[in-house]
Amino acid sequence: MKITIHRGTDQIGGCVTEYEYKGFRLFVDYGEQLPGAKKSPPLEIEGLTKGNLSKSALLITHYHGDHIGCIKDLPKELPIYMGKLGKDIQLALSEHLSYVDEEQNLIIERLNATKSFIPRHPFALGDFSITPITIDHSAFDAYSFVIEANGIKVLHTGDFRMHGFRSKKMKEMIEKFIGRVDYVVCEGTNVVRPNSASLSERELQCQFEESFKQKGGHIVFLSSTNIDRLFSLYHAALKAEMPFFVDAYQKKIMDVVADSDSLWSKARLYNYGKYHPIVLQREGNDFRVNEKFKTALAKNGYVLIARANERFYKLIEKFPCEKTKYLSMWKGYIDETRGTYNEMLAKSLGKDYKYLHTSGHCDMNDMRAFFTMLQPKAIIPIHTDNPNRFAEMFGNEWHVIRLHDGETFSTNAIDI
Repeated sequence: MKITIHRGTDQIGGCVTEYEYKGFRLFVDYGEQLPGAKKSPPLEIEGLTKGNLSKSALLITHYHGDHIGCIKDLPKELPIYMGKLGKDIQLALSEHLSYVDEEQNLIIERLNATKSFIPRHPFALGDFSITPITIDHSAFDAYSFVIEANGIKVLHTGDFRMHGFRSKKMKEMIEKFIGRVDYVVCEGTNVVRPNSASLSERELQCQFEESFKQKGGHIVFLSSTNIDRLFSLYHAALKAEMPFFVDAYQKKIMDVVADSDSLWSKARLYNYGKYHPIVLQREGNDFRVNEKFKTALAKNGYVLIARANERFYKLIEKFPCEKTKYLSMWKGYIDETRGTYNEMLAKSLGKDYKYLHTSGHCDMNDMRAFFTMLQPKAIIPIHTDNPNRFAEMFGNEWHVIRLHDGETFSTNAIDI
């Protein structure tokens, strides 16, 4: 088996990985690079963007833009595989964005032709056997892939963590459905961010719940596709006996998950309690706020899930009573020195806000425990902006193969 990292050996976004055996080619992820990142030239890859596609397929780990955002550019005859619920969430997102971004219609067209797989059930491409393994990430319905051919077993981790609501099952999943592997192609997002995953999602939920018990207004900025966070805040508001407000798009995202037949969606966290989220009403281009509504908010308090746009900015200005604002996203979005800076988000937050967030990616202590369970012969880091630091951190215990974009590693290169 040959493993080629076409992009992602020294950057976090836009990874593209290829597995090749006997002329069959499996590709994993084809996304956009992160905002503000130095753009690499368009990729020209045999079996993916050009040439004979009859022995190729693309696997999508999850719906974040840096993993799926460029599928619109791929030839229509290339088969694409993705988890069903993740696909439905991305369809809802693309349909919402299509009003301001016509290219989302191309993503919708591509998604409608995408094939779904069944978690933990192997399927084949030529001599490849692929087993999708559900993992915990800030994107719902995210997957790792066990890729096997010619007696070699590789785990492609995708983005994952071990401090989320669904992480308790990680050890059991490894023991039952993965076992020991020969190679791990592993994300290393947090290798230089030691404190980004210092809280578990459960601990974060408890902090929000305690804060919501302080009556008044609570305005939380977070990604609407961070499903775990969205539902955990909803349940925190229920326990604090606070009305929970979302817009129609956010409610649609929640409904997609709550109404799905996913195994995880049966958990209490992803179901509605004694009342549903309250959907904000529109009036023209803005949200409707009349005196009766403001009186009710001032009396009962509220939790509002907000996004960084002009409509929410004007709404927040109209909302009554003392407001507490929270950022529950990566701080890079309000850092003026970064290309990811979002001026409207910074404006809406102001200077006086609480930062309550935890990473969607694995911390390094959990990563070490993860490798200990898998006992790989070698690890190939991707999705990291500091692969050398990754090698320094884990190289004494496992063989770390440091590739550069476009380089190929043959599994025959190491005696396993």
